Amino acid sequence: MTWNEMAPLLRQGTLETLQMTIWSTLFTAAGGLLVGVLLVLTARDGLLPSRTAGAALGLVVNVGRSIPFVILMMGIIPFTRLVVGTSIGTQAAIVPLTVAAIPFYARLVETALREVEPGTVAAARAMGASRPELVRKVLLREARPGLIAGLTITVIALIGYSAIAGAIGGGGLGDLAIRYGYQRFETTMMLAILVLLVVLVAIVQLAGDLLVRRLTHR
Repeated sequence: MTWNEMAPLLRQGTLETLQMTIWSTLFTAAGGLLVGVLLVLTARDGLLPSRTAGAALGLVVNVGRSIPFVILMMGIIPFTRLVVGTSIGTQAAIVPLTVAAIPFYARLVETALREVEPGTVAAARAMGASRPELVRKVLLREARPGLIAGLTITVIALIGYSAIAGAIGGGGLGDLAIRYGYQRFETTMMLAILVLLVVLVAIVQLAGDLLVRRLTHR
């Protein structure tokens, strides 16, 4: 296969991979942040301690993180169809990508929030800050470098998940790798896909590191 033949396919596959990754990242950032905050708030030493709610949330997160992505993607096909009307294609892949990544990011959010100095929270409480203010202006603000670092790790994981999703009907570079690299033994195409994935991961990691460094030095 010549470069002129590969270029349009690689361009389309890259755009589909980016679409899957960007949209699932946005949904994951919102959902994972919410779940992570709730995990911290409902903990025994949290601002809204609740043994039942904390245990339930922890169980859901642990179960979600333990299911391999391929099995999860197939297992929630009815839910995916309910949400987007189909279980095949780039839009359909966004649903399982988000469902898989939210528990993953939620634990990273929980870790980042727990690294905030307790003295900072105590000082804000002593000054009369409400619970919403403590979460928004203290916990989330102080934990920004950790939150960004965790999101960077999550985005890189989503790029890998998107390749798996593409291999089983989601489109993108994973689909190209199966159709041309595996089924047709197009080694050049496979190498090009690998290079693109490596470049995407490198760009995400670099951007995340720069943002973390900037927030840390503020």
